[in-house]
Amino acid sequence: MELSTDDLSASQALVIDSNPTSRSILVSQLRDFGMGTVVQCTRLVDARRQLEYRSFDVVLCEHHFSGEASSGQDLLDDLRRNQLLPFSTVFIMVTGEATYAKVAEAAESALDGYLLKPHKAAQLGERLRQARIRKISLGNIFAAIEAEDFEGAASLCLQRFEARGLFWLYAARVGAELLLRIGKAVEAQVLYEAIVAAKTLPWARLGVARSLLDSGQTAMAVNTLENLVSEDPSYADAYDVMGRAQFDLGKFDQAMLTYRMASELTPASISRLQNLGMMTYYTGDRKEAEKILDRTARIGLDSKMFDCQVLLLLAFARLENDDRKGLQRCRDDFARLLEKHPGSLRHRRLAAIVEALSLIQQHQFAQALDAVRAMIKTVRTPEFDFESAANLMALMAQLANKAIQLDEVEAVVDTVGMRFCTSRALTELLAGSAAVHEPYAERIRSAQTQILKLTEHAMSLSIGGDPKAAVKNLIFHGNATLNGKLIETAYLVLNRYTAKIPDAQSLIDMVQDLRGRFATSTNKVSLGEPKRQAGGLMLRTGGAVTKTSTVAT
Repeated sequence: MELSTDDLSASQALVIDSNPTSRSILVSQLRDFGMGTVVQCTRLVDARRQLEYRSFDVVLCEHHFSGEASSGQDLLDDLRRNQLLPFSTVFIMVTGEATYAKVAEAAESALDGYLLKPHKAAQLGERLRQARIRKISLGNIFAAIEAEDFEGAASLCLQRFEARGLFWLYAARVGAELLLRIGKAVEAQVLYEAIVAAKTLPWARLGVARSLLDSGQTAMAVNTLENLVSEDPSYADAYDVMGRAQFDLGKFDQAMLTYRMASELTPASISRLQNLGMMTYYTGDRKEAEKILDRTARIGLDSKMFDCQVLLLLAFARLENDDRKGLQRCRDDFARLLEKHPGSLRHRRLAAIVEALSLIQQHQFAQALDAVRAMIKTVRTPEFDFESAANLMALMAQLANKAIQLDEVEAVVDTVGMRFCTSRALTELLAGSAAVHEPYAERIRSAQTQILKLTEHAMSLSIGGDPKAAVKNLIFHGNATLNGKLIETAYLVLNRYTAKIPDAQSLIDMVQDLRGRFATSTNKVSLGEPKRQAGGLMLRTGGAVTKTSTVAT
């Protein structure tokens, strides 16, 4: 929406403050400025609901809410983390003297402004004017983003940064985010490091770590993050990225502890509770996982931030505990979600698994087997992703745990393992899904061993002077297994030895076909549905949110 710094008659504002006097003053001042519509909320939960389902031009939010575990800053962080706050919204935090330092520290990265109580109307007016000028000043950059011209938008940001033009620091942050978005992690790292050199900021150092992580330098990213959290133990976004790095390394126990720290820092964060609950489930502590997943569902079910995978894992945990009523609640909750998301294939797919779990709980095994057979038919389709694989493994393991097996299940387990065991971390995640039936978990680990042997054999051919044979071998087994590691290795060998391979173009066409159909070059695995990368900014394009692929954030 277009912003004018003076005319507010068509604008909408939200005032969030539990103190009636303070709230009344803010509302009155906004109306005196000519604000068209002013909505009031006394509780953060009500404000969250308003912001999820309505757009506001201005939000004034108190930092401290007596009797609530979360703060206005927590609300802002959660909204930004889940892409629910448009760029056009001016968000100003209102704070008392006691919290001034904390809010001022966050202002560079999170806020359009902060207002120290007690304040005069002129001070509020000036904060609004400055914030809206910034929105207008950066308008050409965000117009390019709206048009999905990410390269052009990044170029504009770099020009602003290099010239130290108006709002250069914010432009640099947006530019670095765009570079990560279009896969230029090395260039993003250079920009973040330039920002750190110009003005040391926690979010810029976190950006360096994110860039290292995206470019595959996980160990260096972890080192950067360890230094960052040691200097600022309360920086929750840093723990998010640390958890993601530990997840990538297959260190699930460490990732769980990291996610717990992030959740303890922001107890009202739905997305962080989800990360913690899922990670706890996959590390095998089902009893603790059920508690966390249940709490997440209770406080977040009606939120846009809620991920329905939480409800599915909760249903698995309740089946294992023989909790008939709890499993029925999961079914009822999924029915509500399907009403809200009637066109979502993902919601329908996960709801079907919950129905199969209910059939198992009711000992209607024949119908449960029919449901599993229908799912098995999709295991080699492009749409069958890692989440589908993990959930199917968990479902088949539940059946096997009750001594009910399909003749073809072991072959399906092998097919799933050979397709999705692309790293130690993902192998252990799949094995963790099947933990209630150890033979399946062992077959998954065996599949990874076979993939490693196939990769090593192909690389030995390449090193031995026959890269064409290596590529053909990788294409053959990649096509047979649909394994992303084999397909991407074929692509890398081709890139390196194109000049030495006769008729390389035909091989390139075959590899690119596999990469295109099964998205092996861009498909990163996450716990649940991918969200905004921790420490990143929300960027909207044409009314939709631009998301980067993310792991466990």
